Amino acid sequence: MAISPPEADLVTAIESLGDRLGQAKASINQRFIGQEKVVDLVLASMLCGGHALLVGLPGLGKTRLVDTLGTVMGLSANRIQFTPDLMPADILGSEVLETATGGQRAFRFIEGPIFCQLLMADEINRASPRTQSALLQAMQEKEVTIAGQHRKLGQPFHVLATQNPIEQEGTYPLPEAQLDRFLVQVDVEYPTRATERDILIATTGAEDAQSTQVFTAAELIAAQSVIRRMPVGEAVVEAILDLVRACRPGEAEGRALEGSLSWGPGPRAAQALMLTVRARALLDGRLAPSVADVAAMSRPVLTHRMALSFAARARGETLSGIIDRVTSRTLRLEAAA
Repeated sequence: MAISPPEADLVTAIESLGDRLGQAKASINQRFIGQEKVVDLVLASMLCGGHALLVGLPGLGKTRLVDTLGTVMGLSANRIQFTPDLMPADILGSEVLETATGGQRAFRFIEGPIFCQLLMADEINRASPRTQSALLQAMQEKEVTIAGQHRKLGQPFHVLATQNPIEQEGTYPLPEAQLDRFLVQVDVEYPTRATERDILIATTGAEDAQSTQVFTAAELIAAQSVIRRMPVGEAVVEAILDLVRACRPGEAEGRALEGSLSWGPGPRAAQALMLTVRARALLDGRLAPSVADVAAMSRPVLTHRMALSFAARARGETLSGIIDRVTSRTLRLEAAA
């Protein structure tokens, strides 16, 4: 059963939030010029309470975007440069033994950079699996366990990780369990010529453009609640289910992909689509998502939750091509129904 239509107060909340998001995007564009699709996807992940994996070459502004988001969304932000010698304690923090007045000794916990609201994990795949795993509990439960104690992280808590898709020497690929914890994968591509011209003019002058705060942490949490109350039509729900199940080689719907995929997306992918299509509709000024939103979010949500088989790689197939093909076929079936 689809979620019911919005009530009058929810409509007002959605419209008001849409206006605020328009202001936020304008403020972000003061420092991160162009790349509207990237901004929308990252904002969508934050509105859904999730994390985003930014994949792109160095120098495309990924770090600048995260820094700008911290300012605009009113979040305390930290940055960690992942390297092969980085240890879990460098991220989580550690206990130190101190001698108090009178000679008594006691342990004191020193918080690591993960204790913030917006964490940038720069080049996350350069750290060892042991260090990468330090983020697993934090990304899922929004807390960490150190010396037997559960310690809550910032509210809200978001991880925006970056990854270089070309340079793979000396890197450790992220395990599937961690990739699945990222709500979306955002591909950051080269800017257009016009956008690059604007970047040159804006960033090489005497003063750098500055963004202004639009949201607070409490307002972002309230926005995340509004997202979950947005209505979703029956056609959209069925499109999500059809799409996700058609990308699983082990399901009857995905039998045609058995020679192309090693594995497909799990239920968390369907949950991610249910949330992100709402966020996309909101960012576009609409009260409810459509099947077109499902198609638009298919690549960001599904790409990092699937794996090509060896035979498919040998044939030169790509995950993007497979997702586009399955999405086109699924939407055509939906339209026919």
